[in-house]
Amino acid sequence: MPDKLRSLGGDDVVRILGTFGFQVIGQRGSHAKLRRIMTDGSKQTLHIPMHRELRRGTLRAVFQQACLYIPEPDLRLHFFTE
Repeated sequence: MPDKLRSLGGDDVVRILGTFGFQVIGQRGSHAKLRRIMTDGSKQTLHIPMHRELRRGTLRAVFQQACLYIPEPDLRLHFFTE
């Protein structure tokens, strides 16, 4: 049986990404901008909707975007149930 996507809100996602070094640098409307600066000086930026509960498709899109910067197995532990 495949893993099931957890029910997460914007605050939950921000907290999860915070454990990987991302920090909120601003918010415009209901979307927060998170960024982390790597040791080589490059910047990695993500935008997270700050809704109470994110829709499944939105959460999956956030997961896929975060996987560009964070190894999928590490991130999967936080976004999916086993």
